[in-house]
Amino acid sequence: MWTALANKRLLGYVVAVVVTAAATSVLKVFGGHVNPTTVALTLLLIVLFVATAWGSKPAVLASLLGVACFNFFFLPPFGTFTIAEPENWIAFIAFMITAITAGQLSARARRRAEEAEKGRGEIERLYLELQAVFERASQAEALRRSEKLKSALLDAVTHDLRTPLTSIKASITTLLDEARGGSRKEPVIALDSESKLEMMEVINEESDRLNRFIGGLIDLARIEAGELHLRRRWGAVDEIISTALARAAPLTQGTQVEVGIESELPVVRVDERAVSEVVYTLVENAAKYSPGIAKIRISAGRSADSMIRMSVEDQGEGIAVDLRERVFDKFFRATRDGDISTRQPMGTGMGLAIAKGIVEAHDGKIWIESASGGKGTRVAFTLPVGDEELIEETEDSAAVITKP
Repeated sequence: MWTALANKRLLGYVVAVVVTAAATSVLKVFGGHVNPTTVALTLLLIVLFVATAWGSKPAVLASLLGVACFNFFFLPPFGTFTIAEPENWIAFIAFMITAITAGQLSARARRRAEEAEKGRGEIERLYLELQAVFERASQAEALRRSEKLKSALLDAVTHDLRTPLTSIKASITTLLDEARGGSRKEPVIALDSESKLEMMEVINEESDRLNRFIGGLIDLARIEAGELHLRRRWGAVDEIISTALARAAPLTQGTQVEVGIESELPVVRVDERAVSEVVYTLVENAAKYSPGIAKIRISAGRSADSMIRMSVEDQGEGIAVDLRERVFDKFFRATRDGDISTRQPMGTGMGLAIAKGIVEAHDGKIWIESASGGKGTRVAFTLPVGDEELIEETEDSAAVITKP
């Protein structure tokens, strides 16, 4: 680096000498047609050029050479360094001061420019390093989330697949042993009709549970793959809510369910079965996470920007503010992953993730807020009213969510 700088400075000295000598020779040849002012300006331009290109020290040399040449060749008496007239002294001193000052200022400006460029390069380097750090941190965070998701998936598979399979296996094994009679060495317990029926109901219920779990996995996979095709039709909000409540009737026995629907609500252009699935999921969660609570309230009304706002509210324990976004993540359950309580209601943590996918596929939004009085949970979502000029989708468009 020092060698390169020394070579550059040496080149500046050579250029200062050569250019000043050449300019002096040319100006001397045309001496009869130029005056001292023109000579001074020409030599001053050379000083500025050297200072800009090679720095302060070559510029000082160019200034001294310019002063010497100006005095020796262009101020009378010519050919000597003697200055006869006072006004020539003034011109000589003015040129000398101007040349040296201009050279120094130009060199300083060049240094500042170089420092600024160096600083910009350093900032760019630091920015790139910081960006790389952020990318590594993002990758680490993505890896951490991926590992957490894998753990959640493993937990879901372990509990929500193995548990029903264990119940089914135990029930069918008992029934088979009883049917085979004495084919085994162990004594066979005789089952009455009621016990057999109870075991068959266990097999039926656990099979349905497995079916729902696998169906939820398929729905989530389709939503994440962007393959949620909705069969949009004009439908009434009250009919959507009634369908969901009829399906949720076994879950809400003994629970007071209030429905408040604003009068003269416009019809909405949605996939009714999919939206009904959202309402059912919210009612199911309200009943599941607030057992013994006497009231679940379902509301529907107009919202801003030609939207319909629907909500399901319970009077349970509620969900902490810092967990309200996370409960829409797949396999996340507030009572398990958020440590809200010690109760562990049955569930896979997929319901709200599927509900969010359905609502967002309708260009709506879903969120959680505190219920009335600050106790409990209210899950609200919006749906667009729709535009009658929209082209109806073809009859063979399949809806992803087709729950019975």
